[in-house]
Amino acid sequence: MICAIFRREHARVQTRIERLAAGNLGDVEPVGEGVSELRINYGPGYRVYFKKRGLELIILLAGGDKTTQAKNIKAALRLARNLSE
Repeated sequence: MICAIFRREHARVQTRIERLAAGNLGDVEPVGEGVSELRINYGPGYRVYFKKRGLELIILLAGGDKTTQAKNIKAALRLARNLSE
């Protein structure tokens, strides 16, 4: 049962990342320094943090859910700064 639940959640997150890669941003909010939060309103409220580079390349920086949101945003911002250096 747990594996089936995880597979469904994984499939939802994967589908949203694929839609993001295809240019369909959906439910996205900026969190600062060019980093945005892709919000997946399923389960515990999954989040994927990314930064666009140029017109087409999207770099995935971090992910998690609402319970680790603040920590994940800090990690994504730190990674984004390292990309700029």
